Amino acid sequence: MTPQLDTVLNAIDAANAADPRQDEGQPEALLYGHRMSAELDRLFPEADDLLRIAARGQHVERWTLARSEFPDGRTGYLTWRKALAVHHADIVTAMMQSAGYSDADRDAVGGMLRKEGIKRDPQVQALEDVICFVFLKWYFAPFAAKHSPEKIQRIVEKTARKMSAKERARVLDEFDLPEDLANAFKV
Repeated sequence: MTPQLDTVLNAIDAANAADPRQDEGQPEALLYGHRMSAELDRLFPEADDLLRIAARGQHVERWTLARSEFPDGRTGYLTWRKALAVHHADIVTAMMQSAGYSDADRDAVGGMLRKEGIKRDPQVQALEDVICFVFLKWYFAPFAAKHSPEKIQRIVEKTARKMSAKERARVLDEFDLPEDLANAFKV
């Protein structure tokens, strides 16, 4: 790990350690960031520093923009998600600037965090694939327990559409999904 990368990852962790929400006895955003890094290492061990920063910073200070601050409904939800992406990108790129990363590197990470170029940019797509794996591995079961089968089916289909063909196939190998949900991942 380069000193610059180490500096940024430590800054992200320090920010996320302030998350008042807890999951498994630790700040929720901190745990999520570490899960993102672990999945990135597993799925894309050759990932460069910029993708490593984007993965760790995916939810940096997420709790500071509450969903309740935005209107109800789908439009409000999408507005909140876009605001979060910009928020995460702004925080992480400021941390990168403090660590001495170039404008080009900061722009690349900001674009990844804002999901600019999904399905076209391999780095953005890799980040999205990692996000989807983290969701399926750690957050899907609790989510599914709270929602109707119809909503679960829609979410799984949306998740699969965001993923690359290679990683969708990997989902089928790694997860024991019911047939109706597994069909969404079939390439």
